[in-house]
Amino acid sequence: MRSTRKFLLSAGRCLLLFLSVVATGILSLPSPCLAAPSGLHVVATTFPIYLLTSAVAQGRPGVRVDLLIPAQAGCPHDYALTTGDMKKLSAASVIVANGLGMEDFMDKALRAMDRHIPLIDSSVGIQPLAAQEDGHDHAHGEGHHHDHGEQCNHSHGAVNPHAFSSPRQAAWIVRHIARSLGELDPQGAEEYARAAEAYALRLEAIGHRLAALGAGAANKKVVLLHDTAAYLFRDAGLHVIAAIQENEHVQPSAARILELTRRLRQDKPAVIVSEPQYSDKAVRALSAETGVPVLQLDPVASGPADADPGYYEQVMLKNCEALEKYFGK
Repeated sequence: MRSTRKFLLSAGRCLLLFLSVVATGILSLPSPCLAAPSGLHVVATTFPIYLLTSAVAQGRPGVRVDLLIPAQAGCPHDYALTTGDMKKLSAASVIVANGLGMEDFMDKALRAMDRHIPLIDSSVGIQPLAAQEDGHDHAHGEGHHHDHGEQCNHSHGAVNPHAFSSPRQAAWIVRHIARSLGELDPQGAEEYARAAEAYALRLEAIGHRLAALGAGAANKKVVLLHDTAAYLFRDAGLHVIAAIQENEHVQPSAARILELTRRLRQDKPAVIVSEPQYSDKAVRALSAETGVPVLQLDPVASGPADADPGYYEQVMLKNCEALEKYFGK
């Protein structure tokens, strides 16, 4: 009886000690994970859209963002889907597209799929430019809204699909992607919105720097290798008077170079803009004939396969700094 009483007293002391420890917070139990992963598998069609989507989704647990076509492929106007690409599409729970006719190459494949995959058109709300025609840029008038169901090809007179080349337009795109992902994954809506807003504000800051250049430039005229960076220059308040290559994959003819030489001597643009993704042979030839300096800018149509989500912002900052050397005087 005495030993039983001693055991009960000892057990009681241990229980009191345990309760005292819990009450004082010394013992901490592991807390359950409150943010359940959403499990979204996002496939972005092109390199710049992949970067912008990754910047929005990188903080959301359980979201995986993959790139459809190779990062070095650039703008896929003539791209043909591979078997591996088809597997990526069929495994996706949502596709984020550039829009503006960029993904015509995959329309047939999407229609042939057995299951419906939500598709986010990142260009919704963008005020589009027309593609270069005969070396002149033609912007749509104010109030024009592009019909995203319309079939657009990147050819003479078509819509320019490279809105991503402008930090200002990219800011619009990331906010739209965040809203769209939030509709598919409501539990993560606040995380998407918070990440997108922080990123968009930084991109808009670059856009403001570019706009200040155009506002103060005495000579606003520029010549582009082709129209990939047209949105950047529109939003910077600079005027594109010609594009050297009317087709991205075909070098300009001798007659085209001669025509442009006459025009550059007459209009005297501030710079000729080349891109690291393409040969600058024609750019150097024009510069040698006219004395107009060459400036290389990267519109981020392509890039390294291991690029992190901050790559787009880093490149656009370098573009801005390079332009400031010519137009910031």
